[in-house]
Amino acid sequence: MQYNYPVIRGAEQFHIKRGDTGVLISHGFMGSPQSMRYIGQKLANYGYSVLAPRLEGHGTHYFDLENCNHQQWFESLERGYQELKQHCTTIFVMGQSMGGTLALWLAEKYQDMEGVILINPALTIPTYENLKGEIGPRFLDEGMPDIKAKDVHETTYSKVPIRAIHELQALMEETPQRLHAINSPILCLKSKVDHVVPPENTDYIIENIRSEEKQSVVLKNSYHVASMDNDKDQIVKSCHDFVQSQVRLKVRIS
Repeated sequence: MQYNYPVIRGAEQFHIKRGDTGVLISHGFMGSPQSMRYIGQKLANYGYSVLAPRLEGHGTHYFDLENCNHQQWFESLERGYQELKQHCTTIFVMGQSMGGTLALWLAEKYQDMEGVILINPALTIPTYENLKGEIGPRFLDEGMPDIKAKDVHETTYSKVPIRAIHELQALMEETPQRLHAINSPILCLKSKVDHVVPPENTDYIIENIRSEEKQSVVLKNSYHVASMDNDKDQIVKSCHDFVQSQVRLKVRIS
């Protein structure tokens, strides 16, 4: 059955056109561009063009999410890359949680990516492990977003389809074998305490990715949805510093 629910207000894709250096941003599983808007707007203030696509099945209704597969999520991000490339000569990809996983896939496919920025990237989600191979229940109740800061609202779903969980698991399981093919400079930001994705996921990526330049930052005052948490300004600064270092290097080489 096909659904076509309207996009939740505030969950739309956003595209801020500035300079010719672009940052493509991917939100995570069950989320929407709303969770990345603060980061995106702050980066745009530095003069970067920023595009945050809404992944297929997200930001509407969990019935829509049930009808999607992980390849469609990747294609949503890939379309954003192609759109950003129309007016940017240098592109970085940033992703949070599952968005970080998708960012790795994109960097593997497009070797000219100038850099990869990951925020609590997901390779394993322990709370979903017992659902592998299960066919029911069709929907599971979803808890509150893992955010340490008070009075922060993330636009997400109250229920998660088990089919979508299986698609997420397939995406995560296929990712480690792709790491050896990625050579873009990488910046990883991981929360010291993350109740959704073990911080060791980030450590594994750093250790196994082919990239020669690897940077890692620990976020000491945020949980999983760090883009909306207490360290969000530290994320912005770290991303800006990373992008500038790569842009300067590109200028020197050219």
